[in-house]
Amino acid sequence: MPLNIYSVIAIALAALCTFATRAVPFALFGGKKEVPPVVNYLGKVLPAAIIATLIIYCVRDINFLAGSHGAAEISAILATAILHIWKRNTLISIGGGTVLYMVLIQYVFA
Repeated sequence: MPLNIYSVIAIALAALCTFATRAVPFALFGGKKEVPPVVNYLGKVLPAAIIATLIIYCVRDINFLAGSHGAAEISAILATAILHIWKRNTLISIGGGTVLYMVLIQYVFA
């Protein structure tokens, strides 16, 4: 098969999987069915656990004894947390932290 057909198949499969992950919860718990307590618990606990995992992943390779000592990363994490607590808007907090990090590593700690 030509490369274009592989690309179309890959995009179609990705779209189907994305749609399925969005549609299955509505099919299972839609209407008047009550959501199981386990699902409610996971909905409350998993976002914080995922964010903590991402933070650990992002700072795992920082060498605090060399270079900028992780100042850009720590500053961006703190800015993201402060923005989120202040505005309660995920887009603003993640965007602001990302922009600050990029400015710091491109211009301040370059």
